[in-house]
Amino acid sequence: QVQLVESGGGLVQAGGSLRLSCAGSGRTFRRDSMGWFRQAPGKEREFVAAITWSGGSTFYADSVKGRFTISRDNAKNTVGLQMNSLKPEDTAVYYCAASGVVAVTTVRVVDYWGQGTQVTVFS
Repeated sequence: QVQLVESGGGLVQAGGSLRLSCAGSGRTFRRDSMGWFRQAPGKEREFVAAITWSGGSTFYADSVKGRFTISRDNAKNTVGLQMNSLKPEDTAVYYCAASGVVAVTTVRVVDYWGQGTQVTVFS
């Protein structure tokens, strides 16, 4: 089993940056692919970024390419999401996710979810 706890959300001005962190625990953490999803009010939960268990490959939604960077530190059991050049449309609850698949890029393959952390971007 894997338990995930997000942190780092908050209120930020458009154009600014935030770094989210996901602290994981569990025997299989280092073998799981990790990802970030987000959900805005009234919208479906959507894929943001993913990283393979080794950290060798990353994947991003088109909407965040060039602005967000996902990383992981298996020694510390953490996954990060550096968010730069934030836009109001990035406002959402951000969820950390884990899966046994190679890359967790869709909701249907997620095995574990964090509780979520709110990111609000104002202009």
